[in-house]
Amino acid sequence: MKRVTGAALCALLAGGVTFSANAETKLTIATVNNGDMIRMQKLTDDFTSKNPDISLEWVTLEENTLRQRVTTDIATKGGQYDIMTIGTYEAPIWAKKGWLAPLDKLGADYDIDDLMPAIRSAVSMDDKLFAAPFYAESSMMMYRKDLFEKAGVSINGRLTWDQTLDIAKKLHDPDNGVYGICLRGKAGWGENMALITTMGNAYGARLFDENWNPTFDSAEWKNALSMYVDILGNYGPPGATSNGFNENLSLFNSGKCGMWIDATVAASFVSNPKESTVADKVGFTEAPCAVTCTGANWLWAWSLGIPTGSQKVEAAQKFIAWATSKDYLELVASKEGWANVPPGTRMSLYQNPKYLEAAPFADETLLAIDSADPINSTMKPKPYVGVQFAAIPEFQGIGTAVGQQFSAALAGSSTVDEVLAAAQSSTDRTMRKAGYY
Repeated sequence: MKRVTGAALCALLAGGVTFSANAETKLTIATVNNGDMIRMQKLTDDFTSKNPDISLEWVTLEENTLRQRVTTDIATKGGQYDIMTIGTYEAPIWAKKGWLAPLDKLGADYDIDDLMPAIRSAVSMDDKLFAAPFYAESSMMMYRKDLFEKAGVSINGRLTWDQTLDIAKKLHDPDNGVYGICLRGKAGWGENMALITTMGNAYGARLFDENWNPTFDSAEWKNALSMYVDILGNYGPPGATSNGFNENLSLFNSGKCGMWIDATVAASFVSNPKESTVADKVGFTEAPCAVTCTGANWLWAWSLGIPTGSQKVEAAQKFIAWATSKDYLELVASKEGWANVPPGTRMSLYQNPKYLEAAPFADETLLAIDSADPINSTMKPKPYVGVQFAAIPEFQGIGTAVGQQFSAALAGSSTVDEVLAAAQSSTDRTMRKAGYY
C-alpha cells in the first residue's frame, strides 16, 4: 500500500478531498408493497442513525412481481438484492438448495426462542434460521357489524360457506355501493390460489393424493370452485379478477364490502380510523368451513432472508435483526400505536396487555394461526407440507397456471368443468416431467 505522508495529506485536504472513517455499505432490499412493509421503510431512520455506515436502497414491488423477480435473481445468482422478502413457501426450499445464508449472527438479545414455534419451524432447516419472520398471518373473516345488524344476521359459531353465501345475498346492495363480499380474484399462487386452496381444503379436497397425482378432477374441487365463482361472481364487486389483497383492503376501508375473507394482518388496517372509514363497525371471526374446518384458513409469514450471493451478509444480518426484533415492535407502537405493530411472529406480543387492549382482533388472529397446521391441513392424507400451497419447487409454476385458469372461471370465459379439466391436465404434465410418477 502506498503511504501518504503528513505533507501530502495536508495538500489533499487543502484541495477539497475528504476521507470517511468507514466506507458505507449499501443494502438493496426487495420487498412487497404491503402496509407493514411500507411502514418499515418509513421507520428505518432509527436503524441508519444507529448504523451510519449502512445505507438502504428499497425495491418495492407488487406481490406477484416480487415473487418472480426474487426467484429469478436467486436461482440465476443475479446478485441484485442483499435482502429478500420471502415467504414460508420459499424459505425451506431455497435453504435446502443452498441459496440462503443462515441467520446465525442476529445478536445475543434477539431472543429467537420468542418466535412462534410454527412460524420459526417454517423458516428453518436443521434447526437453523434461514429467514426471519417480519409478520405472520392466517386468514379470517372481517365483516361490517352494522350491515349484519341491519340485515338481521348474527354469528353463532363458525360459519359455513353455504351460510356465508346466504349472508352475502342479504348484504349485497350495489345500487348503494355495497357488495356482499370481497375476495381475492387476482390470479397468482399467492393471490387467488391462497384463498381457493383453503376453500378446497374445507370441501375435503387436496392438491395431490398420496402418490402425487393432482386431484383437480375431483368432486370436492368442483364443489369448492363452484362456490367461489357463485359467491364472488354474483355478490362481489365488478372487476373482481383484478383484486388482490391491497385492492380489497381499499374497498373494505371505503365501506364497499359487507364481508372480506383474507389475511389476519389486514385487521390492524381495517380497524384503524386513520385508514378506514368503517373502523368502528368491524367485527372479526374465523374463516368459513364446509364439510370440514381442517385447512380452512392458511398459514403464512413474510420474512427477510439473505441470498448466499450477497457480499454484505454481516450488514444484512444487522438490518434483519433490527426489523424483526422485539425492539422494533416497541418502535412501531411508539409511533403508530400498539394495534399497528406487525403481528403473528412473537409469543411475547400476545402476552403483552398493552397490545391485547389495543388490538380487538388479537385473539382471533392467534386462534387462526394456532389452528393452521401445515402437516395436517386436509381431510384426506397428503404427501406435501403446506396449507394453501405444496412446499415443492414445482408448485410456484403450478399454482400460477391454475390460478389463471380459476380466474377465467370467475370472469365467465370458461366453465368450472373446463378450468378444472385444464388444471388437472397441466398439473399432470408438470408432475410427470418432474418425475414424481
